[in-house]
Amino acid sequence: MPQLAQRVGRAKPSAIMVIAEKAKQLKAAGRDIISFSIGVPNFLPGEHVYAAARESLSHDSGQYGSNRGAEALLDAFLQHIEALGFSGYTRLNLSIGIGAKQVLYNLAEALLDEGDEICFAAPYWTTYRDIADIVGARTNVMHCGAEQNYKLTPAQLDAALARKPKVFLFNNPSNPTGMVYTDEEIAGLAGVLAKYPDTWIVTDDIYNSMVFDGIGYHNFVFARPELRERLIFVDSVSKTYGMPGWRVGLIAGPEVVARAVTTLNSNHITSLPEVITAAAVAAFSGPQDIPQAKCAEFAGKRDTVVAALRAIPGVVCPRPQGAFYAFPDISVAFGKRHDGVSIGNDVEFCAALLEAKGVACVPGSAFGEPRAMRISYTCPTAQLAPGLQRIQQFFAELV
Repeated sequence: MPQLAQRVGRAKPSAIMVIAEKAKQLKAAGRDIISFSIGVPNFLPGEHVYAAARESLSHDSGQYGSNRGAEALLDAFLQHIEALGFSGYTRLNLSIGIGAKQVLYNLAEALLDEGDEICFAAPYWTTYRDIADIVGARTNVMHCGAEQNYKLTPAQLDAALARKPKVFLFNNPSNPTGMVYTDEEIAGLAGVLAKYPDTWIVTDDIYNSMVFDGIGYHNFVFARPELRERLIFVDSVSKTYGMPGWRVGLIAGPEVVARAVTTLNSNHITSLPEVITAAAVAAFSGPQDIPQAKCAEFAGKRDTVVAALRAIPGVVCPRPQGAFYAFPDISVAFGKRHDGVSIGNDVEFCAALLEAKGVACVPGSAFGEPRAMRISYTCPTAQLAPGLQRIQQFFAELV
């Protein structure tokens, strides 16, 4: 029998989806399950988005679209990033993809040859390592533990860039930690980046509109404009607008990179569907009241989650200031037992928590931090307090 390509053997199923599927199975079997596992915003976009989609369907051309993205979408995205602080970009600096994940995969194909090195901080989004493995890149992971609030330091970055990686991948606000870098912290890292002109910089900042406490969103190019010639900003409509299923991702960066991604699009996805494009344009250009209200709601939920976790003896939870995640260090539970079940690591902890209390969380090892677990607090508000109480009960019952 013919063999599959070697790269398929390097591809792994999403650890997050494995947990979500297990929770779904238990719920189907009649268990009372509260899921803190999937990183979806769990709200729907405004009616203007659906109206734009319906209007698009009423005069659908049935034709292929642009490999780079429809002009209306590119213009709406330009307006969006201008409001964030990115100035001087044109349509030639942009390109699109089927969600930010596919955009990141395209960037890996465009920027990394087999054997090239990519560096990023841990905790990291699971897909970073997975994509690197598939394209045959070497990874240099910079560990940033709870003791440093899960944030990368200039010294760590300097040591990593001294190895001359082809790509530095950065995530702010962070999935899985919810941490957000201040203006001063970004400036400090940008100063290090300026010393290493041969490294591409990819900022995966799809939670840029979900920032709390007035801290604001900041990017390296704001601090060091000269970085613009090698920095690629990644965004999507998934989190901000409650549209993960619509699958729209975008980049803004150097023309040569945008052109490369567009060329790759011409060889696989071709274009976004017209109806999807219309909905994304409406999301970027229309009323922003729902995203703003949801951001405020998530900030309130954050406070509830952090208070509950910090009330558990031995649990350490740096205070997230964005996205919709908390990432507590739960290693105090390791070496203990719950109802006769031994807990030696984060995977065993999350499995026991799901089985005993019906609460689904993702083990931190999926994100490169095996001392922690991720809590996504976008569940219905009525489920939040009961879910947190079950976690507290679980810890209280450890022996």
